[in-house]
Amino acid sequence: MKRTIAALTCLLATVLFAGAASAVAPSQVPAQQQTASLLSAHSVYTQPDGTFITSVADVRPITHERTVLPVLASTIDNTVQASGQLWLEVRLPGRTLTGRTPPRTGWISATDTTLSSTPWHIVVDLGARRVLIYLSGHEIRSFAAVVGKASTPTPSGEYFVEENVKMAAGAPGAPFALATSDRSKVLQDFEGGPGQIAIHGIENLGGTLGTAESHGCIRLATSAIEWLAARISPGVPITVN
Repeated sequence: MKRTIAALTCLLATVLFAGAASAVAPSQVPAQQQTASLLSAHSVYTQPDGTFITSVADVRPITHERTVLPVLASTIDNTVQASGQLWLEVRLPGRTLTGRTPPRTGWISATDTTLSSTPWHIVVDLGARRVLIYLSGHEIRSFAAVVGKASTPTPSGEYFVEENVKMAAGAPGAPFALATSDRSKVLQDFEGGPGQIAIHGIENLGGTLGTAESHGCIRLATSAIEWLAARISPGVPITVN
């Protein structure tokens, strides 16, 4: 557990200059994101009943809380064998079994899932070094951040919050870390962890907000990460650009 949490703190960078333009226009941030909470482990396929890609556990490795995945599309399989089975295209955590990058999406059966939605969306503007928070499609907060340095950049793309982790008081990156589905493209592992990108605090790490000096993670001021941790749950989408 200690090594896994330490790995989250390796990749932090924070992001905010006062008055900087948003990376994503409000019209581009949806008001709601449908999510699927897994009640059992699920196999993931390239398409409904297609080629197997990987499997996703029903709980997350650090907190052991339920796995929640953003749903991108759905379809009904009306073949005789499937007899109206609902399938979901979801965004996936982690990397492929053999690849260096995260598997972006895949299809799972809707069986043993609970569908819901979230109005929250996090945007990380790497150029402005800010983290922008949207609620129901409207920007409501903007926080300065530390982002990845040139040799270990914060990867851009579409991701989501995997876990909301309360850190020990003396841990690097305390007091909270939002472990994301993003993974470093440079570091395959870090401090015993999988090179996972997190949005976390700056305590016991240091760094100057508004700079690029982390191993890829996003560091926020204590007040900012406390505000986020009180509101953001697994499955919330993240746009990094």
